[in-house]
Amino acid sequence: MSLIDIIMQRTSILWRRLDRAGHEAARLTEHLTGLVVEGTAVFAEQGQPCRLDYRLACDADWRTLSANVTGWLGERAIAIDITADAERRWILGGAECADVQGCDDVDLSFSPVTNMLPIRRMRLAIGERAVVRAAWLSFPACQLGPLEQVYERVGDSTYRYESGDGAFMATLHVNAAGLVTSYPGFWQREEGC
Repeated sequence: MSLIDIIMQRTSILWRRLDRAGHEAARLTEHLTGLVVEGTAVFAEQGQPCRLDYRLACDADWRTLSANVTGWLGERAIAIDITADAERRWILGGAECADVQGCDDVDLSFSPVTNMLPIRRMRLAIGERAVVRAAWLSFPACQLGPLEQVYERVGDSTYRYESGDGAFMATLHVNAAGLVTSYPGFWQREEGC
């Protein structure tokens, strides 16, 4: 048995979309050497049904190593392969993305799951805030670009989140694993899940 095979903790969640029809289920598996997040999002996009399956792998410091997204939007097949190396160079579909070099996190625009990555990595005390720059995967464009984000811990399980130089702000509530349970206007954890 290798260290990657030793599972320390598993956590799962089910979200309901608030801005459009849809649901998402995700499962976080923590290992001694890192973590894996797997999930499926089913929602309406541009008036069409969409299904996206994703798998994220991170190192023990909660930095993204890879992100794979597969599925479909209407008749269009989706297959996205992202990797980040130790020097934090990002590759999307075999092409280097210089604009996001140095980023620690991938941010999937269609999901609240990736907010957990900087929240868990930074371990902010109440009242502390930090600026992070994420490699943001826009959807349905499927392009990778930089997104500056600010996280401020305002309570035991509450964070003030900003992006776009303050153009977007939200108060996120999280569970003990750091998964968002409430993202006003966009996602809400289903009761009992």
